[in-house]
Amino acid sequence: PCRFCLAPAISMLLGLCNNFAYVVMLSAAHDILKQQGSHNSTSPTPSTVALDVEGGKISRYDCSPVSTAAVLLADILPTLMIKFSAPFFVHNLPYGFRVLVCVATAIASFLVVSLSSTMWISVLGVIFASVSAGLGELSFLSLTVFFSRDVLGGWGSGTGGAGVAGALLYSGLTQAGLSPRNTLLIMLVVPVAMVISYFFLLVFPPSFPQWKCREVESVRGRDSQSRQPLLDDTDEEEEREKGAEGVFTLPHGLLRFVVPLGVVYFAEYFINQGLLELLYFPNFYLSHAEQYRWYQTLYQVGVLVSRSSLCCVKFRRIWALSLLQCVNAVLLLLSVYYQFLPSAWLVFVIVLYEGLLGGAAYVNTFYFISKETGDRQREFAMVAASVGDSLGIAVSGLIAFPVHRYFCSL
Repeated sequence: PCRFCLAPAISMLLGLCNNFAYVVMLSAAHDILKQQGSHNSTSPTPSTVALDVEGGKISRYDCSPVSTAAVLLADILPTLMIKFSAPFFVHNLPYGFRVLVCVATAIASFLVVSLSSTMWISVLGVIFASVSAGLGELSFLSLTVFFSRDVLGGWGSGTGGAGVAGALLYSGLTQAGLSPRNTLLIMLVVPVAMVISYFFLLVFPPSFPQWKCREVESVRGRDSQSRQPLLDDTDEEEEREKGAEGVFTLPHGLLRFVVPLGVVYFAEYFINQGLLELLYFPNFYLSHAEQYRWYQTLYQVGVLVSRSSLCCVKFRRIWALSLLQCVNAVLLLLSVYYQFLPSAWLVFVIVLYEGLLGGAAYVNTFYFISKETGDRQREFAMVAASVGDSLGIAVSGLIAFPVHRYFCSL
């Protein structure tokens, strides 16, 4: 129906708002650690060596005493816990209530981080951002089953856009001279935009349970019938032609998508939060903090481009993307150790390519899960599959700690 025509555009806006705080916290990771007085030097120097804060030794890296992986873990572990547990109880929470929780925790994250005076209070603010993004992602992904598949493409574009908008705005405003604290306070407008988009702009089908708990029987039976009219004729024809062969069983059928997705995200966040802070070029015109911010920004540009490509190209072989992402991780790990990359410009290109791979893996994974899962299982499958990327990110954060410690001891 015509009234649902704007749903893909609104889902794009919701995706942008949902992931915004999460992305900003990762872009601000270097500043969060430095702001609390844990950075070992207040300004970059032409020298390639820095003082190791623990042992008083000279290191060839401009190290902070705590890896930015600490911010990554605070940003992902709450999300991971939510995604592991939520598929078994989240249907008891009305969608409207979930969105309000997402908005409240996003507002809390910006306020706590911007006004904090200690690192651990800042980490608490990052945890609020993680709760908001995690609950929002699984809620909005399951919400897409009530609409046509164009809504899923809009969501993918929006989450990719959140990466670019968050990283670019944070990098641009701080580069222009605005303090990180004031920059975060300005971004409080984003949770407000989520409220407006969801409660005032998005048009729901009559059967949608906005303020009611989902009944298990409705998920198993009647719900698939209530969703059926929202699919267009092409989708219905595809379902009939696909037959039993095209519908995989849960949970085994999810693994061939979820495992490669987890590997992709493990490799790219090991790069982003474990290696990029060590890829510092002292003779470059940007400071260490500025280099780190623009690494994160270019990564998000790549994610946006590839997550928006679903209407043009679809790629089923997620395992190939995971292999290419692992090659990137090994290349940059060797470059940190041997320091053979001549300039930050080359790292910029590699990071952009890394984002293209990650975004393509995400949006194609959920597209094919949505397409090949039966109506009665689709909503649960979309929620359960979102665990893959978060688990990969969490493992990468744990591994990044000893890697950071090792390199900073050299």
